[in-house]
Amino acid sequence: MILVTGASGFIGSHVAEALLARGAPARALIRRSSSQRYLPRVEVAYGDLTTGHGLGEALAGVTTVIHAAGVTKALHRDDYHRGNIQATEILARSVARQGIRLVHVSSLAAVGPSWTETPPAEDAEPRPLTHYGRSKLEAERIVRSLTPDAVIVRPPVVYGPRDTGVLQVLKPISRGWSLEIAGGPRWFSAIYVADLVGGLLLAAVHPLAAGRTYFLSHPERVCWSEFAAAAGRIMGRRARVVRLPVAAARAVGLGAELWSHLTRQPGILSREKIAEAECRAWLCDPTRATRELGFNAATPIENGLARTLGWYKEAGWLQY
Repeated sequence: MILVTGASGFIGSHVAEALLARGAPARALIRRSSSQRYLPRVEVAYGDLTTGHGLGEALAGVTTVIHAAGVTKALHRDDYHRGNIQATEILARSVARQGIRLVHVSSLAAVGPSWTETPPAEDAEPRPLTHYGRSKLEAERIVRSLTPDAVIVRPPVVYGPRDTGVLQVLKPISRGWSLEIAGGPRWFSAIYVADLVGGLLLAAVHPLAAGRTYFLSHPERVCWSEFAAAAGRIMGRRARVVRLPVAAARAVGLGAELWSHLTRQPGILSREKIAEAECRAWLCDPTRATRELGFNAATPIENGLARTLGWYKEAGWLQY
């Protein structure tokens, strides 16, 4: 039995769906308040990782946990601590006591941006840039301390059906314009969600993965202007590029952050998100995962974008 945490979210719901498609015994750990829209036929266990409530029942009969739960946007630093550090520690202590295999979904944000044109190796000294990145790094350290045989996976930008993050980048393009921060091209690594899920399920069973850390990514880097242009071609839009000076972009981030505090709803834009977007590169190299696990992210950006945009259109999230 495999338990998936965060199974009502973007990555977790795809993991649960893939397990169901493979006929593998799976259970989804979610809060009672969470949507089950994408979990119609998955066994559900209710619990809260920040308190440990319901965790004992959820882990009954489980041999592997894929920990995809976490906080990616928050109003306060403490929210990242509770959702990413505290929750991971409670889970790691429980699986350690029971000898359960843990696959921990971290993030490239735990390592930080690329300071040279060469992507960092998994063992490079981490330099996280944001509260989110620092919380993911601390969660990694807790996992490695409490469950030395756990597998830590660090995806970069993840995109695909149901994602609401990249959606915010694509919405303006569907309306005929594209927003960029001035100062030259900015490069990033990315992975289509189905490829990431394949890598996570591989890490869950491969004997060489125990105790290892992996970047899971498509091997080709892409720049945001190319990404936007590809999305425009797929949607039949010739987007007008609007380049914001860095100071103006920071002002937009501050305004969005103030609005989030006013509405009490964390948004995708903030000063920290702008700081991330200012960086020249967010790159990683999946060579270790390819060499040791046989991992292959086979979906090119344009193909993955086409599938993603098609889903957005069918779901009514985008019109073009």
